Amino acid sequence: MNLSLATGAQWDWAFAWEILPQLLSAMRVTVTATLLGMSLAVFGGLLLVMMRRSHIKTLSRSGYWTIEFIRGTPLLIQLYFFYYVLPEYGLQQSAMVTGVLALGLHYSSYMAEVYRAGIDAVPKGQWEAATALNFPPKRTFFTLILPQAIPPIVPASGNYLVAMFKDSVLLSTITVTEVLYTARDDIGSDRFRYLEPLTLVGVLFLIVSLISVAGIRRLERHLEKKR
Repeated sequence: MNLSLATGAQWDWAFAWEILPQLLSAMRVTVTATLLGMSLAVFGGLLLVMMRRSHIKTLSRSGYWTIEFIRGTPLLIQLYFFYYVLPEYGLQQSAMVTGVLALGLHYSSYMAEVYRAGIDAVPKGQWEAATALNFPPKRTFFTLILPQAIPPIVPASGNYLVAMFKDSVLLSTITVTEVLYTARDDIGSDRFRYLEPLTLVGVLFLIVSLISVAGIRRLERHLEKKR
């Protein structure tokens, strides 16, 4: 069954249903890369913000300039650097691993700023009370301050999760067979049809993004009830 469009192109439902399973399989790669990359970003951002807040000037400045450098350079260039430059120095990984590392590193700089805003929002009296009780700095940070900082940072963290999910299409440039690569190269170039695969990719991204947003909002409400 064909649906004629104003542009003269025709939508072929039979072809769309035929390629949907292949696109769904590739979408799993995209989602996996996003989740792994976000996991790295969460821990990497925490490490960077701890470096930046350190009382050791060298460590603090290193954290600051690392964040600024990563945020100031495009993700695509970082992907190319990881994939094409580092192997010349013996640091070679698969395209998928390279993509996950690049996504995680790039977004860790943004997560560091999210953490910083959440930590700064914790009342100073909490720090003073911990000092008065003679709590060790590590215990103060991880058991008192960080748990209070997490609920306010969930919305921003969720936004970056969705942003990373959409940016994951850049992994196609280093041959990761994620959903866009599959639609454009495996299906489009092979069958010489781009309307159906690219449209379906857009719809799949929209559906997963909406589900992610709904999950994030549910987590926000849950954390608000516990406060």
